[in-house]
Amino acid sequence: MNNIFKYAKICALIVTMITVSACENFLNRPTEDSYTIDSFYKTDQQCFQAANVLYNAPWYDFQRGFVSIGDVMAGNLYKGTDNAYQNFNLTSSDADLTNASNSLWLVNGHCNAVIENVATKAGTGVSQETKNTVTGEAMVWKAMAYFYLVRGWGAIPIIHSNSDIIGAGTANELKKNKVEDVYEYIVRTLNKAIELLPEQNARGRIDKYAAYGLLSKVYLTRSGWGQSGSRKQSDLDKAKEFAAKVINGSPARLEPVYSNLFRISTGNFNPENLLSWRWIASDQWTSQNTLQSDLSLNGFTGLADSWGTWVGPTIDLVSLFGDTAVSKTRNNYDARRKATAMMYSDYYPYFWRQKGGFTATWDDKNVAGATFGIGTGANCVKHIVGHYDGDHTAESGVPARRMATDLATHVLRLADVYLIYAEAVLGNSPSTSDAEALRLYNAVRKRAIPTWSNATSINFDDIFNERRRELACEGDNWYDYVRLSYYNPALAKSKLNAQQRGSFGGLAELYKGTGTVVTLYSFKTNVTDDKIFRIPFPEVDLAMNPNLMDNVEPVAFDFSTIGY
Repeated sequence: MNNIFKYAKICALIVTMITVSACENFLNRPTEDSYTIDSFYKTDQQCFQAANVLYNAPWYDFQRGFVSIGDVMAGNLYKGTDNAYQNFNLTSSDADLTNASNSLWLVNGHCNAVIENVATKAGTGVSQETKNTVTGEAMVWKAMAYFYLVRGWGAIPIIHSNSDIIGAGTANELKKNKVEDVYEYIVRTLNKAIELLPEQNARGRIDKYAAYGLLSKVYLTRSGWGQSGSRKQSDLDKAKEFAAKVINGSPARLEPVYSNLFRISTGNFNPENLLSWRWIASDQWTSQNTLQSDLSLNGFTGLADSWGTWVGPTIDLVSLFGDTAVSKTRNNYDARRKATAMMYSDYYPYFWRQKGGFTATWDDKNVAGATFGIGTGANCVKHIVGHYDGDHTAESGVPARRMATDLATHVLRLADVYLIYAEAVLGNSPSTSDAEALRLYNAVRKRAIPTWSNATSINFDDIFNERRRELACEGDNWYDYVRLSYYNPALAKSKLNAQQRGSFGGLAELYKGTGTVVTLYSFKTNVTDDKIFRIPFPEVDLAMNPNLMDNVEPVAFDFSTIGY
């Protein structure tokens, strides 16, 4: 959290210096010149330029935490049984955790700067519509940052205004605010954003429906906070109401081909995607998506900048898709498996297309010379573009750079909203046959499984597991366990403890035909403490602000100070 204070004084200037040539070209940075706050924010274009940074750079250092928290902790990704996220031994000294926290507070600082500067510095040449839209965009990203923070860390300080805290000199004295107040702050911020945002914005920018979708997810999550065994019906009703606004009013639609969502050309601006981080492979560090380097096979990009041979989907996740690495034959029952987990014999026409595509052969004789080695028998597919020139140029028109792609990262999709609606309707009932809930659930299933026979009744496990299949490796699933832990921690822990987080021995020999014996090296967690659903504050933050310590009780937030 220290970065929000460290950067608060300069982030207002930063957002005036990062300019673009067009609203949807989110991070095309020309030479920095002599802009100051007082001479900027004078036209509609300048105001939109100031908001462009909110879609990318401050989120950059959250990318690794996005995956480690969202998917390794959730049991979707394997990084080795000694990995702290996989075995729930995460401590305050973890570097990725520190970077994730700093990044989220930096997002808040940037958003506050844009909101305050538009309110106080916008010139007479700026239309009210532009001021409203830019402020609304900043409020949605601010709400998104707090949503990650409260689900990750629990009680946290609410920093509504950078300038107020800087002026008062109280940055290192902030108290944590109660979880229920943080959720209320998110709800109020999103409701205000909805008042300001247009129904249709420029391509790739946040509109009213994106805010509705995020608000529905917030209400669904909040519905269990402070409850025991069941969820608060009024919040479930709100989750259903706002999800319905997206489903019935938005131009968003499900992309027919699931894998298209995760390609630059077909996914970056796909109408299914409601909220996305927008990256560009440029010479400006923090402008780019670097997840390909962490997740793709060694040698996969052609730039010697990938080291993901020993990272990949877990045995447990692959089994949820109905497949297993112990067989050399793929069943391909669910299209999401191949779009998520690369396994032996899988062929991808969109990887290494200059060589006719890529087939997973489990040795270095494949066209990429890429090395397979993970004991789960599955490597990552999402967040990966492929060859820096043959694939990246075909997709975006320019080659990738070292540790840098243009691939957008989606943080809220319409399919997610469909399943939010279904879960909100199910609520506290053991099952539901509600026609609309079934329609939406079956639509998500049918897209992935063309032979699917529509369900006539669904229960909590149906929806929970479907969310895991649909959103696996998208940095989201851990928060489903957090949401469940709010009102039924025993069930959340039992689900985690039931997961197979281990690996196989003998896969390489099986695939190469030199052996037939495959051994399961089982690893399952034994979590008993509810505290695992709250990640620790970074040690640097605890040193700077002792009020973040566990033994300091959170305080109520004074909502009369924010004006909405």
